[in-house]
Amino acid sequence: MTTITLLTGSTLGGAEYVGDHLADLLTNEGHNVTVVNEGELSDIIDSKRLLLITSTHGAGDYPENIAPIMEELEQQAPSLTHLNFAVIAIGDSSYDTFCGAGQHADNLLASLGAQRDVPRLEIDILNDPLPEEPAEVWLSTWKKSFCE
Repeated sequence: MTTITLLTGSTLGGAEYVGDHLADLLTNEGHNVTVVNEGELSDIIDSKRLLLITSTHGAGDYPENIAPIMEELEQQAPSLTHLNFAVIAIGDSSYDTFCGAGQHADNLLASLGAQRDVPRLEIDILNDPLPEEPAEVWLSTWKKSFCE
């Protein structure tokens, strides 16, 4: 099966919970999933398939646990042509920076040559107070990009 690095950016634990839930589903199907809640740049560079799940903090910023990794990624700008990725962004549409961190991550990874498997999922917690539900539905679409 597929080896997946699942990186979560979470301030209050919502993105981390979604990541753990999806990791459990993927693991139960035989995929090898490494969940990274606080990691290093090498967790991205050494991956072949990345699922990044992040909330947005403050004025469109990354949560503190992944901000250093994403800043370092942007500064070093390594080639990521070997990487396939997908992004789940979680936010609150009452803010004008809705899903800003996820949007930035998605664009950054693509600008460094990584291949986007499927369009970014943006979850609005005002409409989906249980973000793991739309994430689980989206997961079946993402898996088709590497399981068929």
